[in-house]
Amino acid sequence: MKTISGLAALLVLALGAGCASQTATPPAAAPGWTLAWSDEFDGATLDRSKWALETGGHGWGNKELQFYTDRPDNVRVGGGLLTIEARKERYQGSEYTSARLKTAGLKETQYGRYEARIKIPKGQGIWPAFWMLGANIKDAGWPRSGEIDIMEIIGKEPGNSYGTLHGPGYSGEHGFSKAIALQGAEYGDDFHVFAVEWEPGEIRWYRDGIHFHTARPDLVKGEWVFDHPFFVLLNLAVGGAWPGYPDATTPFPRQMLVDYVRVYQKATPAR
Repeated sequence: MKTISGLAALLVLALGAGCASQTATPPAAAPGWTLAWSDEFDGATLDRSKWALETGGHGWGNKELQFYTDRPDNVRVGGGLLTIEARKERYQGSEYTSARLKTAGLKETQYGRYEARIKIPKGQGIWPAFWMLGANIKDAGWPRSGEIDIMEIIGKEPGNSYGTLHGPGYSGEHGFSKAIALQGAEYGDDFHVFAVEWEPGEIRWYRDGIHFHTARPDLVKGEWVFDHPFFVLLNLAVGGAWPGYPDATTPFPRQMLVDYVRVYQKATPAR
């Protein structure tokens, strides 16, 4: 259904096939990068050779309320999209369910352009994220492993998308962060492309091709720990210390729709 020769071509194909409500025009593919890995979500089931599903309901370090499951009720592929669905239901002692996917142990890379086209859900206490963790987290621990948050949007700020770096000396609420706002719209209204370009000594954040945040060793207030492999995560959390918690205005179920995830590597100059 989709091609990988350029995001503009993707829009044409998607509109022609009617695969989703897509009105925002994606930016052209960044020059100087070659595709190394992707999931276009064009099959009928989640590709388990690319994604592992994490399960559990222990709050995930953020006082979250959901229990992450591997059930089709919470995570599924169809119509050219990955759907992560948060549901209000009692399950394993939790009041909500959702899903969290990662490429750990399957695809771990050092440097590159990491990009996804996502439509996030609206609602107080809803917390979708597209992010990365250092592959050495089991040995180094967090935040020494490093964390790159490509996109985080919290329901109480529907017009802001945050890009954040976490490392030793700048983690949690002290992360090196910046938001990019939509003018006259909310992120849950349509699909948007979220990306980082990660090179030695610099990480740059983009939304729909707009560069809005940069991190370098001289800018962060601590040790730079971003010169080793990382893996990608997608999740939809419910509640937590930062976004707050659902209230009577929060409808359920809530769905995070992912059109694709792509990882590019820097093109080698021709000799």
